[in-house]
Amino acid sequence: MADTGARPHADVHIAGDGFLLRAWRPDDLDALLRHADDPQVPRGLSERFPHPYTRADGEAFLAGHVVDFRHPVFAIEIDGEARGGIGVRPHAGERGHAAELGYWLGRAHWGQGHMTRVVSAYLGWVVPALSLRRIEANVLDTNPGSARVLEKNGFAEEGCRRAAIQKADGLHDLRLFGRVWPG
Repeated sequence: MADTGARPHADVHIAGDGFLLRAWRPDDLDALLRHADDPQVPRGLSERFPHPYTRADGEAFLAGHVVDFRHPVFAIEIDGEARGGIGVRPHAGERGHAAELGYWLGRAHWGQGHMTRVVSAYLGWVVPALSLRRIEANVLDTNPGSARVLEKNGFAEEGCRRAAIQKADGLHDLRLFGRVWPG
């Protein structure tokens, strides 16, 4: 969806242990390219995250042509540089109380607990900010690290969509995780 220019969450800053969540900025392009153009990063992500990750891909993302920046989609800043991203895509209608969570982090920061803390801080803000009651996330079968991040944040595995995703190396299962907040 194209960016309308309206970014209602542009002033949000969520500080955590070793990171800052904030709106993406045009000057994040070089950092985005540095961390996104790694063949290991998109292995567990949707095809909206390409490889190779080109300058044109980064420019399209930052212009709002890949995700809708009216939703809370933030850069994960570590040591003063955008090194990943996190966001939710809210559902509508009878599912309007729920949203789908997605995130990624540059490989240099994997295995250090950053994503577990990032997800915790983000959920602590986004659930009340959007009056959500349910967050769900899909995890590719080749991404057990992401499943652990969700489990550490109170998500339960709710099912598996067998052979749901076609990647270059074949069909993959998609694991569904969910977390519900009382009303």
